[in-house]
Amino acid sequence: MPVPITIEKLTKRFGTKTVLDGIDLQIAAGELFFLLGPSGCGKTTLLRAVAGLNEPDSGRILAGERDVTHLPPHRRDMGMVFQSYALWPHMTLRENVAFGLEMRSVRKTDAAPRVRRALEMVKLADRADSKPNELSGGQQQRVALARALVIEPQCLLLDEPLSNLDAKLRLEMRTEIRRICKEAGLTAIYVTHDQKEALSIADRLAILDQGHLLQVGAPQDVYTRPKTRFIAQFIGETTFVEGRVRAVREDRVDVETAAGVWTAAAGELPSVGATVWLSVRPEAVQLHVDRTDGPNVFPARIHGTIYLGEVAQHLVELKGGLSLKALETRPRLVARDGASAETRIHVDPADVLVLQE
Repeated sequence: MPVPITIEKLTKRFGTKTVLDGIDLQIAAGELFFLLGPSGCGKTTLLRAVAGLNEPDSGRILAGERDVTHLPPHRRDMGMVFQSYALWPHMTLRENVAFGLEMRSVRKTDAAPRVRRALEMVKLADRADSKPNELSGGQQQRVALARALVIEPQCLLLDEPLSNLDAKLRLEMRTEIRRICKEAGLTAIYVTHDQKEALSIADRLAILDQGHLLQVGAPQDVYTRPKTRFIAQFIGETTFVEGRVRAVREDRVDVETAAGVWTAAAGELPSVGATVWLSVRPEAVQLHVDRTDGPNVFPARIHGTIYLGEVAQHLVELKGGLSLKALETRPRLVARDGASAETRIHVDPADVLVLQE
């Protein structure tokens, strides 16, 4: 049965460096939860603490109602999948998957059907007698998953499991990992630095930086309503526009910038005269608009384009030297080799986020 994971005031130091600083986190039973952040933020240290591989300096880790803070890894009922597949090259897939059950002294007659079910879950039952070197990287990662699943863990821990795969395999394995976790009904904690990976398959995610938990929420909430400039810049692309608040009315804010007056939605309303930053995502910038008035309509010049086939990413310059990135699907206008093109842009106020320092 999957269990909720509760982390209370967890602190971990290495020498004088505090890697985790009083982390509080609730992960629901059956939830696919992502830990996301830049290198050195503490996400892998937190995962290893949950696994029992790092002893915390203070705080508690609960699996359901059971305090597992000081239990050794093999008594926590958790399976772990690492970056490296760590498969025994001389063993068949069946033997690799069965290895964890042997270490737990499970009888072979009981282990055999569990191994078969685990291999079926990762769609490799027909390759049970193959050796790891006969498989692709994606297939080897499936075996590593099966080995973690066969012990029937209450929680599955994944430490950047797709980082060694090429781009196409990573895309395929994203959906496979979500399918497997949901079919097995597992609580899963997944560490990655890949924002697209987290946004595409997480139920919820947490952003960490320098040992601190900055924001927790559903992928769409964190992406569309980041709490800080760091989060807005880290998860996805954005352009920051500095300005001063000219007017505040209901849930809208008018901000004076070098490019003119912008109207933005605001969660926490700033005061008139305050210096703020507007966060504008590339996909929010509409090109080639016919309208000439209304909020956030500006004349602009496209002076650089990265053409990607189904989309083009334009660099758009407004008056005052402000540059924005704009995404265009099925692009009809591509400026290259120093060429430029006049256009007009519009950004819905609901897509402009006000962030204060």
